[in-house]
Amino acid sequence: MLILPAGNAICYSGYRRGQSPGERIYPSKAEILEDLLILAKHWQLLRLYDCSLHAERVLEVIRAEGLGFRVMLGAYVGAEMNNFGCPWGTTYTEAELEASQAENDAEIERLVSLAGRFEDIVFSVAVGNEATVDWTDHFVPVSRLIELVRRVKGRIPQPVTFCENYVPWQHKLRELAEELDFISLHTYPVWEYKRVHEAIHYTQDNYLSVARLYPHKPVVITEAGWATSSNGRGIHPENSSEELQATYFEDLMAWTNVEGILTFVFEAFDEPWKGSPDPLEPEKHWGLFTVDRRPKLVMRTRYTEALPEKR
Repeated sequence: MLILPAGNAICYSGYRRGQSPGERIYPSKAEILEDLLILAKHWQLLRLYDCSLHAERVLEVIRAEGLGFRVMLGAYVGAEMNNFGCPWGTTYTEAELEASQAENDAEIERLVSLAGRFEDIVFSVAVGNEATVDWTDHFVPVSRLIELVRRVKGRIPQPVTFCENYVPWQHKLRELAEELDFISLHTYPVWEYKRVHEAIHYTQDNYLSVARLYPHKPVVITEAGWATSSNGRGIHPENSSEELQATYFEDLMAWTNVEGILTFVFEAFDEPWKGSPDPLEPEKHWGLFTVDRRPKLVMRTRYTEALPEKR
């Protein structure tokens, strides 16, 4: 069976106020270096979501500064079909879908290029993220994902995966799973209205529901976390706080460390560009650090002595 790196792992999106991938306003190398020096105190493995200029700069900074990170590099694949079950009702014209397909082809080329240029840093690649789950706004047919995975596997040495919510792995992704070197799942008990006292057991059930189906493949967790604020959209406000995040984080780390499950915590820093304009939108508040790079409770209580002083 494939052996993946061991170590503390975290998802990293470095966008700050006024920056966003949609508007292609990216963090500078100086800002990325500030982030990576914070993260290097506690994590050895990073997950990046796409092959944008942001990802390229992250890889360049890691190399230039001699930082010890290994990276799971993602390719963002956009919608190639309309998903009329998307709760926020996103639909695309045929022309938009054709343009998205062409951009996906270009993104795959960027993935192959960056994986080759930074082979010493990139330990695996992910061909897509949450593109098949029932609620996605960027739906991609499984047959197309298989095509893209095969295209990548023939050109790079790194193992290849696809990142998705735990549910599709149980049924619709069986054929795709056979093409992959390992399986990557997401689990979010708080999105499914679980309280913190039952959350780790729910996460364990999510994981095992997939791992039992694929005993011949490694299964990793590429997203698991807890929101610290909510306006009530999808998460009850009383079920989101720094205290609850800290509890879930400790439970998650205790379980996955004992079991040897590679787990990427979601997310390093709050992401103000996500979701609605409401500042309490839960999508904005999953970071272990605020958007101003200040540690939330879990980082203050567990790692205060190792944190660089914020000036």
